[in-house]
Amino acid sequence: MRQKYILILLLAGLLLYYAVPRLNIYASGIEGLFSVVWLVFAIIVIAGNLSASLYSPTRVEKLSTSLSTPKKIKKDSMRSYG
Repeated sequence: MRQKYILILLLAGLLLYYAVPRLNIYASGIEGLFSVVWLVFAIIVIAGNLSASLYSPTRVEKLSTSLSTPKKIKKDSMRSYG
């Protein structure tokens, strides 16, 4: 799952690399508003995927927790007839 987040981060970085020189945030009207909103959404996408990548659980942790808790074996009670 971590590879998905890294791929999305790379694609978002590529979009930013292509779009930032073409966006004019100092333009008046709807063009400047669009540029600012587009950059804010791009930063939100990058922040969300970065946090998901950093805080996603790894398989090693899942395996270690299952191995550290011993399984309880239910013992059948035996009757003594003697």
